[in-house]
Amino acid sequence: MSEIDKEEKDSKNAEQFKEIIIICPKCQNKKKLSTPTKIINQSKQLTTVSIPQGLCCEHGFQAFVDKNFKVRGYQQVDFAFSSLEFLDEGEEKQAEIPYFENIVNILREATEDIEILGGAILTMDGKVLYSSIPSTTFSSTIKEFEVRAKKNLIKVNKMFLELKNEEKICSYNMETNGVKFNLILIFSNNTKLGMANLLLKEVTKKVKGLFPK
Repeated sequence: MSEIDKEEKDSKNAEQFKEIIIICPKCQNKKKLSTPTKIINQSKQLTTVSIPQGLCCEHGFQAFVDKNFKVRGYQQVDFAFSSLEFLDEGEEKQAEIPYFENIVNILREATEDIEILGGAILTMDGKVLYSSIPSTTFSSTIKEFEVRAKKNLIKVNKMFLELKNEEKICSYNMETNGVKFNLILIFSNNTKLGMANLLLKEVTKKVKGLFPK
């Protein structure tokens, strides 16, 4: 890679991610964390960043980040997160998607499966409401759905993508009782598409079960 190409790549990464410094509220250990600029910038209020055990220290906690990428506070938690999470704290999310917290919990449970690396909830216009997608695949994944949102490709009910590293992205455009949103799961490179489709069906079945018929 030439120096020019390297500079262009570094500049692109800087646009997609920005570093913040998090401090554990229990042991005061510090850690630099790359946060996706899209999630922070789109939030009208704060973004909750859930820090799993082992990322900063032995404790799991939450950090509340404002639009200027400044941490406004911390909260200790009584349970351990399995992955780094980003959650839009805007009040409108509750109105957009009923049972939102329940759906997030279903995705959290799903990532306990070794084949599922993370998940996300997007509005139909591409806004990220929740994500536990690894940072290494976040930008490329979200970009695909931004393109589809701009082209208004909402007639595509289910979509499967395979990245260059052979990780699989599966999305399902859910519509239950008039509520529409996009559910996304990221699978490891060892997962076959057939198995990914089966796991996606199991997750979407649980989500649909939340809504009264």
